[in-house]
Amino acid sequence: MRRLAEPRDLEAVFTIYMHEKVVPFLGYDPMPLDDFRPIFEELVASRSFHVYEVDGRIAGFYRAARYPGRVRHVACFGTLAVDPALHGRGIAQAMVADAIERLRAEGVKRIELYAEADNAAGLRFYEKLGFEREGILRKFYKRAGEADYVDDHLLALLLD
Repeated sequence: MRRLAEPRDLEAVFTIYMHEKVVPFLGYDPMPLDDFRPIFEELVASRSFHVYEVDGRIAGFYRAARYPGRVRHVACFGTLAVDPALHGRGIAQAMVADAIERLRAEGVKRIELYAEADNAAGLRFYEKLGFEREGILRKFYKRAGEADYVDDHLLALLLD
């Protein structure tokens, strides 16, 4: 079940976000809860950050924000993750399929997302859902403690 994130979701989202298998592929480096709190509050305030619940617990989350003006028909996925303890259960696919259908019903014609070049599993997952690589942002991503920059791939899905 999808719903907008609420302040009460902070600790559950933080736990998933900072997991060693998740944090390398999201926008922030590991940090304590108190440092994450304003980031989370901004996500909640955006009213575009959703949590996905399974059996009464937060299993994953994502942000789907629409662009303004002439590109209002385009949404951008980001901050998408599933609790690693629940990997392999089809949660990511169900969550993204639900998001795509909701966005389609709202008139979105194009969904974009960015995935790091070293996120092979993520790139395969999105391509299986029909997203196509449209470009590479060279040396776009830099993780703390790593010497090299990582390329980011722009992927998009066109909706009918």
